[in-house]
Amino acid sequence: MPSVNFFEEDIRFDLKNKLKVKQWVKATIAAEGYKLQELNYIFCSDSYLLTINQQYLDHDTYTDIITFDNSEKPGMIEGDIFISIDRIRENAEQFATGEANELHRVIIHGALHLLGYTDKTAVAKKTMTGKEDQYLGMRNFT
Repeated sequence: MPSVNFFEEDIRFDLKNKLKVKQWVKATIAAEGYKLQELNYIFCSDSYLLTINQQYLDHDTYTDIITFDNSEKPGMIEGDIFISIDRIRENAEQFATGEANELHRVIIHGALHLLGYTDKTAVAKKTMTGKEDQYLGMRNFT
């Protein structure tokens, strides 16, 4: 059965509107023509995500998100998305957006990576941001 799951590692974090977020992520995946198998969001600290970044990606920098694609079949989504709540809070303040909006942007950003979108070039980043905005506009909650 398709599922979106939320976990915590080394922090305490209470995701608001959990059921609505799950439905929104599932609707995004379906709208892009994919089928959901299992998607795990793991909320963590900067230090936890930095360790993952160093260990698995050989990057020694803080980041707000790391997405691992575990899909084995084309058109099926299965993955683990690690999100630093420390980064979310700092970015929300820096960009003068609400914490919930920043978190939702990053949640959908990770899903979009699993759907094949990248942000490595200026053109790809513009497309990714457009998709983020599109799906953020489809939320019926904040």
